[in-house]
Amino acid sequence: MAAHGPPTDLVHAFALPIPSILICELLGVPYAQRERFQRDTAVLFDLDSQPDRVNAAWSSLGGLLSALAREKRLRPTDDVISELVGGGDLTEQEVVMVAIVLLAAGHETSATMIAHGIFALLRHPEQLARIRADPPLVDKAVEELLRYLSIFHIGPARSALADVLVAGQLVKRGDTVAISLPAANRDPSEFTNPDELDVGRDHNRHLAFGHGIHQCLGQQLARVELRVGLGRLLRRFPDLRLAVPAEDVPVRGNIAVYGVQSLPVTWGQR
Repeated sequence: MAAHGPPTDLVHAFALPIPSILICELLGVPYAQRERFQRDTAVLFDLDSQPDRVNAAWSSLGGLLSALAREKRLRPTDDVISELVGGGDLTEQEVVMVAIVLLAAGHETSATMIAHGIFALLRHPEQLARIRADPPLVDKAVEELLRYLSIFHIGPARSALADVLVAGQLVKRGDTVAISLPAANRDPSEFTNPDELDVGRDHNRHLAFGHGIHQCLGQQLARVELRVGLGRLLRRFPDLRLAVPAEDVPVRGNIAVYGVQSLPVTWGQR
């Protein structure tokens, strides 16, 4: 970003590369393949994608990771895919499916959260000022942004294993219930002033990463990416600000993970 100079799109200059680099290193996927898997992932997450495009994206990712899994079987390295193929418990198809989920979810969600989190802070300068004045506050700020933004706005869905009464409503065994994470994360019975962004919020049992056995596998990695990414970005660019009016920032509404399409930012002389 510094080399490019202002203004720039924070999504492609910062938010997308950070988790892409990390997930590639963890899985053992060459970062040179980033344009391919980022493009395919965008198709899979796009709710308007036609079946033929979805199938093509699955085939593309599957082909990439299947070839990589075969290579790791012959020449294993220190990464997750090598561990999966070397364990002997999974078929090649199962390894590929696990790798697709980890690769796609491991960069798209964090990238969206980083960019949308910065957007939220830039729209709430009083909250941003609190973090700048007290850098360790970034840990609480990350949890609050996860609660406040709730980028997963579709699902998850759960099926009842037995009849259960929820808030006076009988959910019968076998019934499927769609859960609204944004509604849960702004439940007034759980959170004080739930519609307000408060980066110093202490009581913050949000459900951004799910709950129970279905909690997000990569939640601790995501937290590190957000804490380090936000903290270092704000330190490196102390006068970071929007380059366009907030209402002109394009937002993706047709995607499973809600967030900004791009985020034009600037810094330096006004």
